[in-house]
Amino acid sequence: MNFFQHLLGVNWVYITLVVLLALAGYVALFSVAGGAAYPFAEPQALRFGFGLFLMTAIALSPIRLVYHMAGIVYASSILLLGMVLAMGHIGKGAERWINLLGFQFQPSEIAKIALVLGLAAFFAHPSVKNLKTPLKWVVPVLMVLLPVILVLKEPNLGTAVIIGVIGGSLFFCSGFPLWIIGVAAAFFPLLGKILYNHLYDYQKARIDTFLHPEHDRLGAGYNILQSRIALGSGGIWGKGYLHGTQGQLNFLPEKQTDFIFTIIGEEWGFVGAISIIVLLAMLTIMGMVMGILCKNTFSRLLCLGISMDFFLYCAVNLSMVMGAIPVGGVPLPLISYGGSATLTMMVGFGILLCAWRNRFQEEI
Repeated sequence: MNFFQHLLGVNWVYITLVVLLALAGYVALFSVAGGAAYPFAEPQALRFGFGLFLMTAIALSPIRLVYHMAGIVYASSILLLGMVLAMGHIGKGAERWINLLGFQFQPSEIAKIALVLGLAAFFAHPSVKNLKTPLKWVVPVLMVLLPVILVLKEPNLGTAVIIGVIGGSLFFCSGFPLWIIGVAAAFFPLLGKILYNHLYDYQKARIDTFLHPEHDRLGAGYNILQSRIALGSGGIWGKGYLHGTQGQLNFLPEKQTDFIFTIIGEEWGFVGAISIIVLLAMLTIMGMVMGILCKNTFSRLLCLGISMDFFLYCAVNLSMVMGAIPVGGVPLPLISYGGSATLTMMVGFGILLCAWRNRFQEEI
């Protein structure tokens, strides 16, 4: 195949949805800064441009290269998570960032994509034919537990839960015995109780604030109450671009990251907010369908795993800003301001598109 034939094999509808969401994010970030490109919109556009380059390069790569690199990427992500605990920079009560070669990033974001790669490669290996053998459960279970424990130690509860759910979903999609998944699910309430008892005070405060935000309107409950006010005041058509009150008058902290959807809901109204949700849903569903249509295990699990990661990002962020779950510091992909999340998500999209381009290959 020549270069142009490779390009024709890429899912351009999927890429179009990615670009549309990124454009919506640029417009929202421009509003967050009061109608200025700096300090959010233009840097984010540059990151997206670089991410688009990475996505295209990975999408056009041989799927066998991705397969053979999976183990290295997974091992590197575990090493980086360990480095966070040893030399990470503290921000907002947790050690989540490290500086490497002059760049500051969150290894926990890389860990999610790395886990998808690692598990997909493991389940696609020719030696893993019969998952009913108990000894074959040990490696994938440890592959999930290791990053979950390391991320919990940062501490970063939201990302740890997302990593665990991604791992569980790939177990299900790979043909893992359903009775094992059912037994594990039965222990979730007990695990939740144990986990709650080991939470840090600020994490417990987030849960208490979620349940009773009105008890501390000017303190811990401030963000979520302001978010609800902004979303509710947007009405059907919104207050108009750059004419929001909670956002433009700086009543809402972290509006460029965790609460960017609140700005959209206030200024663009119900119609604008639903339009964004529809685009996010289309991207998720399309990725899932692409995975189902792949003939080989590796490509199928890559598409499903990346799509699940994207879905969980969206579901957690949207639920958070609407007050349905505690605030956990999870951005809205492609729309929120942030370097690590944007670039890793674009790399994930590139992996998904590479898998789709090789969907007719029987096995890797």
